[in-house]
Amino acid sequence: MTDPVTPDTLPTVAHFGLPSDSGGRDIGIFMPMANGGWIISRNSPRLDGSYEYNLKVAKLADELGLDFIMAMAKFKGYGGEIQHWESSLDSPLMMAGLAQATSRVKVWATIHTLLQNPAVAAKMIATLDQISHGRAGLNVVTGAYRGEFAQMGAWPEGVDHDERYVLATEWIEAIKRLWTEDSVSSQGKYFTLDDCTSWPKPQQRPFLVCAGTSKAGVRFTAEHMDALFLAGNNLEELIANTHKAKAGALELGHAIRTYSMMILVIGETDAEAEAMVQSYRDGLDEETLWGMMRAYGMLDGEIGKENDFTRKARSALMAPHVAGSPETVLAQLTEIFEKTALDGLMVIFPDYLSMLPVFAEKILPVLRARFPGKIKEAAHV
Repeated sequence: MTDPVTPDTLPTVAHFGLPSDSGGRDIGIFMPMANGGWIISRNSPRLDGSYEYNLKVAKLADELGLDFIMAMAKFKGYGGEIQHWESSLDSPLMMAGLAQATSRVKVWATIHTLLQNPAVAAKMIATLDQISHGRAGLNVVTGAYRGEFAQMGAWPEGVDHDERYVLATEWIEAIKRLWTEDSVSSQGKYFTLDDCTSWPKPQQRPFLVCAGTSKAGVRFTAEHMDALFLAGNNLEELIANTHKAKAGALELGHAIRTYSMMILVIGETDAEAEAMVQSYRDGLDEETLWGMMRAYGMLDGEIGKENDFTRKARSALMAPHVAGSPETVLAQLTEIFEKTALDGLMVIFPDYLSMLPVFAEKILPVLRARFPGKIKEAAHV
């Protein structure tokens, strides 16, 4: 039983040099570090997932005033005609390179708790922190898809969904101690540290984010993370999910930032943007869709049955999207920020190099003006 949260006892968020430190909105980029990006279509721009392409995107994000860049971690793709996500870069290594090539944008890497020992992960992110001069962040992924990890003998039998958060709690607690203590000894259910040392320490505690939205996931995020990624099939769901997550965290005596992910399809006109979306739908790679459904644990015999998942997937876009002219996209993003309690968006583009500059010129400055947030000096937490 926790003590009731009142206005006088509301928890405060740590400062990380982000607009959301003081009520603004953080806007960042989900990096295209796997081939195909987030559209499973034969008609979408052919993103190759290469370091050179990601380097160009990172430099643009840095120059154009985005707040963060984040890269997922992926080890097995979905196949199909387009061989979607069959080629992907290592997340921490890529972000280290991009940290060296940028100067102000935050750089957040992804690590799976099931794959990396906490002492190894602690040193990797501390190294990223040093390379980036304090801009590092860690996206913690507690689960995976069985086939992705079984291929390398790394799928732990008997560790179900909620138990993975028990493992993740041990994992992140060990990392935080290694970032701050001279030596760590602990005997847990999943990890053992014996007079374990980890130097150098981060300049400041790296930003921590997770995408767990189950009851166990929200508890883990509220107790150990700084931000939560969540989604909704429509604006009403996004409003409800955001408020539910924040309320759940407050009940535990914590405050968390909430982010969502959005594909932005920007054309000169609404008609042009909608035509692009329809073209992506028309080019849906069914074999890739089947591969994705298998990865998500659906039986092959279920393919072809219509449900919320398949209806959304048949759009060929792997995340919620906003399509239209710059004015239309701005209006919809403004509505999202005004009606939800979101602290930020991580945006995706079908073609980053052509659409990101348009977003930065015609949309981002207006969002900054409408949702101002003074960036505070990062706290050493």
